[in-house]
Amino acid sequence: MEPPPECPRETPALAEENAKFLNLIGPGELERCLFTETLDVVAADAQPRDAAWGRWWVSARWAPYERAGEPMRSCLPVQAGCRSRQDGVPASSSLKAYVTPEMETLEQEEQECLEHRPYPVRRRTHMVSHQCGMTVTKTLQEGERALGVQPQAVGSAEAEVFVIERAVHAGAGASTVWHSSFLPSGRLARLVQVGSPVVMRLQDEPVPATDTDGVKPLPPFPKQPLNWEEDIQLFSWFLDRKGELQEYHAAYIQQHPELQVLLSDFLLALLLQQPQDPVSFAAEFFAHKEPPETRFTSSGAANPSPSPSHPVANRE
Repeated sequence: MEPPPECPRETPALAEENAKFLNLIGPGELERCLFTETLDVVAADAQPRDAAWGRWWVSARWAPYERAGEPMRSCLPVQAGCRSRQDGVPASSSLKAYVTPEMETLEQEEQECLEHRPYPVRRRTHMVSHQCGMTVTKTLQEGERALGVQPQAVGSAEAEVFVIERAVHAGAGASTVWHSSFLPSGRLARLVQVGSPVVMRLQDEPVPATDTDGVKPLPPFPKQPLNWEEDIQLFSWFLDRKGELQEYHAAYIQQHPELQVLLSDFLLALLLQQPQDPVSFAAEFFAHKEPPETRFTSSGAANPSPSPSHPVANRE
C-alpha cells in the first residue's frame, strides 16, 4: 500500500552489497539467532571470584505481533536489559523491539532508569513504524514524591490539598524542585518553585463541605484482563524484578553455606524414614534440629537403619 499524498516517504538508497546480504538471510539463518542468554556485569579488571555488579540478559524468539486495524503477523521480539550500579546508584536499562523476517523494525521501546533517591530519573523512547514513516515518542520522568495532605489557603477559605514534590536535574548538577498542590476535585490550587519568590495559586474555588456520612463509595469499574507478558513496560519490570530477586537470593545462599548441610540432613532423614505426614515430620525435625529417634547427620553414619514404623517403599 502506497503512502497517501499528504505524508510522502522517501526510501533511503540501499547499497548493492547490502541488498545482496539481506537477500541471503532466510528462515534457516534466523533460527540460529533465536536464543536466551544471561551474563554477569563485573569490572574490567575483575577476578573470577569477584562479586558481580549486576546482570545483563538478551533473548530472541518467534512471536505473533498485532496492532489495531492490521492483520496479525509473525515477527522476532528481540529483548535485552541490564541491571547494575553506576557510582553506587542502582540503574537499569531495557530494550524491546519487534522485527520482521525482512529485518524491518515494527515497534521498539527503550527504557533507562536511575534510582537516585529521593528523585529517580526515568527515560523512555518509543518508536512505531507506519505507512508514513516512523513516529518517535520520548518521555523524561524526573523524581517525584508525595508529601501528603496539608491544609492550605485557597482563595478566602482553607482546604486540604494533596502536595506533590517534583525535581528536575540539570546537566550541570543543579536541581529545580517544584511543589504542586491539588484539591480533592483534581484542580491545581498552588504551584511554587522552591527558592523562588513567585507563587502561582488559585484565587477562588468553592470548597466542598465535609461529608458527615463518611467516604462515598467509588463507582464500580469492571475488571479488565491484563496480558502483562505482551506489555513492553510490565514485562520489562517483571524481568528487572526477577533478576534482582535472583541476585539477592544467590547472595544470601553464599553468605550462609550451612543451608546446604541443613537441607541435605533433612532430605536424607525424610527419604530414609518416609513418614506418612511429611509436613509434621519437617516441623518436628527443624524444631529439634534433627528428627526424633534419629542420631545421624549427612557427615555422620553413612547407612543408618530406617525406622520400623516407616518401612522403605518397595523398589522395582
